[in-house]
Amino acid sequence: MSDSGMTSIPSHKLARVASLAGAGAQVGANYLKHFGRKVLTGEAPEDDLHSANADAVYRSFATLKGGPLKMAQMLSIDRNLLPKAYRDKFALAQYSAPPLSYPLVAKTFRRELGCDPLELFDEFCPTAAHGASIGQVHRARKDGRDYAVKVQYPGVATSVRSDLALVKPIALQMLGLKAADIEEYFQEVQERLLEETDYELELQRSIDLSRRSAHLPGIRFPAYFPQWSSRRVLTMEWIEGLPLDRFADQEPRPEVRDRVAQAIWDFYHFQVHTLHQFHADPHPGNFLVLPDGAVTVLDFGCTKTITADFQRTYFELLKPDVLHNEARFADALTALGVLQPTDPPRLRRALLEKAREGSLLLSRPFHTELFDFGEAAYMESIFALGERNRQDPDLLEIGPTRGPASALYLNRAYFGLYSLMGRLRARIRAQIPGA
Repeated sequence: MSDSGMTSIPSHKLARVASLAGAGAQVGANYLKHFGRKVLTGEAPEDDLHSANADAVYRSFATLKGGPLKMAQMLSIDRNLLPKAYRDKFALAQYSAPPLSYPLVAKTFRRELGCDPLELFDEFCPTAAHGASIGQVHRARKDGRDYAVKVQYPGVATSVRSDLALVKPIALQMLGLKAADIEEYFQEVQERLLEETDYELELQRSIDLSRRSAHLPGIRFPAYFPQWSSRRVLTMEWIEGLPLDRFADQEPRPEVRDRVAQAIWDFYHFQVHTLHQFHADPHPGNFLVLPDGAVTVLDFGCTKTITADFQRTYFELLKPDVLHNEARFADALTALGVLQPTDPPRLRRALLEKAREGSLLLSRPFHTELFDFGEAAYMESIFALGERNRQDPDLLEIGPTRGPASALYLNRAYFGLYSLMGRLRARIRAQIPGA
């Protein structure tokens, strides 16, 4: 049996600190070389600096896996957060994280299920088919049927809290933020990451959300197998399909990509507005397009539950009669904590204007019978707005954390959803009844 891949993951806190410290030292050296080159030659492209730093940080995160690598995956989705070099490098966390060697996989399997993989399955590929942040997937076969077996990396579950504490200074530096500004948001991320390390919880949610969403046209889910699953091993049906971004790269016929996009949009619409619990990890690798054009949704490890009251207030901001009524719009922003009673009049006025500008832009798909996400100017205007807001002095004055932390994953879901629609260049019906 051939074997390749990482033979260990740093598990002791000191070893993990050392790995990140090494990345920090390399980043520092890159800055010195960058400024030295600028002094000597007068030229030092920022892109070269970002590329070198992104490579150093990603290599460290990929070695540690768990929380650091998941953070990289999350950051890669948002075009407005990081320079392109970081986004491109961190996007590897979706598909190409360095795999763990088979002996460590088998060790986890034996500890969790009490037997070697080949004692349970007729075939078990020793090389990971997919390697990501929390675990990696192996293809297995039993009684003529193919299975996807997700095995969690050793030590990931026990290191989430300490990992986030270690990653926080690097993330703050990359994003230009202060620790006090994002503490509530880091707690939200930590809670979701801890849930993602519990495969028994993922199994329960996967079965439940699949059952409740099974009626949606064009959406499918793999079957799950509790008898071959545990807290650190999750077995499901193997699905053959194209990840969404690779499907888009093949330039499918417009009617096919529109149908695929509509199915995904309706899936999120149903979860958010009816179930109030949604799949919160909308990167392209979690959607497989099948030969018949249906979409299989994978990985319910990261889900978010919201209250009906929060959902109602959040989407009030998209209603035309609220958007064009300053008092009602201000009330909705106040209910969400975006506006606060202590805000001086000048700042309150600026926040109202910026919030309305953003809401008018983001609500456009909801008020058009058939909205064209293939309109490049629309997606570019969203990215441009995010860039302006990031540098806006009024928004810098109040800090980045106005609004409830519970909105973090809802914002992420819709940003990911808009990005997927833009990648597909799709025309869809996006209306929300009453919005």
